[in-house]
Amino acid sequence: MFNRIILVELDSVGIGELPDAPGFGDQGSHTLAHIAARLGGIELPNLARMGLGCIDALQGVSSDAAKEGTGCYGKMIEISRGKDTMTGHWELMGIETKKPFKTFPDGFPHELIQELEQRFKRGILCNKPASGTQVIEQFGEEHMSTGSVIVYTSADPVLQIAAHEEIVPLEELYRLCEIAREATLRPQYLVGRVIARPFIGTPGNFTRTTNRHDYAVSPPEKTVLDHVKEAGIQTIAVGKIHDIFNGAGISKWVKTASNMEGVDQTIQFLNDIQNKTSFIFANLVDFDSLYGHRRDPSGYGQALMDFDHRVPELLEALRDDDLLLITADHGNDPTFIGTDHTREYVPLLAYSKKMTGVANLGIRRTFADVGATITDNFRAATPAIGSSFLSELSK
Repeated sequence: MFNRIILVELDSVGIGELPDAPGFGDQGSHTLAHIAARLGGIELPNLARMGLGCIDALQGVSSDAAKEGTGCYGKMIEISRGKDTMTGHWELMGIETKKPFKTFPDGFPHELIQELEQRFKRGILCNKPASGTQVIEQFGEEHMSTGSVIVYTSADPVLQIAAHEEIVPLEELYRLCEIAREATLRPQYLVGRVIARPFIGTPGNFTRTTNRHDYAVSPPEKTVLDHVKEAGIQTIAVGKIHDIFNGAGISKWVKTASNMEGVDQTIQFLNDIQNKTSFIFANLVDFDSLYGHRRDPSGYGQALMDFDHRVPELLEALRDDDLLLITADHGNDPTFIGTDHTREYVPLLAYSKKMTGVANLGIRRTFADVGATITDNFRAATPAIGSSFLSELSK
């Protein structure tokens, strides 16, 4: 049994199209391989020693590095009907989403917008799928002069509200999001998240702040987080994990503004809770939000190398009875068409100082194998889906 398990989720770091990818319009996607090829090779020596290069061919990531490394590697299939943040994270924690959340490729229905305007007591600008940075450049000046808020969506099942912090104070923006969340709980409007997107600055020089807040649908049943917490284990959320699960099953949490802050906070928790049995779940969102959706393979590749550079610090913070798991929640190939997530396998890497050599965990039938392994280790209630690979980690 491991005393502490640390799950680091590299948001959107997919590793090749799933068999059902054509049904999602994602045939040919491969986040990691296409980034590596675009960069003429990518240097990820620490992840390579854990077996990343053994999962699939990635230019610059040697499979031979694993011969001198330690860890277990594999890849996982998503069985949920979707390729968004909610379905991916929920499946990791033992929930299969059989009916996808609503998306609005043509903007939200007039009836919903009219209702929100009445309840907001403010006008609404935009109402279409858009890039978050582009939408504030396009509508920010009008927003500041009229007081109308910017409502937009994306290829994901989200409703986002952007507002300048000096025009709409944060407390009011959050209240508007709560109103929108209530309205979008109805089946015909059911999006996974309503997101507050505050920004500051002047026309031509707007920047989004770190005061983002997500209002998610609560999981429809107990997750691994709930089961582990009920078993008396401390559960700690780093980054947007608390928002994704609406706080359910979480003992402590901290928000972060970047990948590197997410790594810093994870290491800080490891140093602070050395003698307490714990499950730490960290999300590193920059891969997805800054580089995947913006179709920036160079930035994405650099972010991957920056994370790889921090891996030795993570490993150094581990005790002998800790287990580190690294995976993702979906793909977001920055070389692919559009700006949507991509339906892909996700990598699975496992490391413990107890391990010797590198072993293959194979292709896991569901992301939920991660959750099943966690509950197996902590002797907590078992989720409905997923098979534990705990016994395979000691081989």
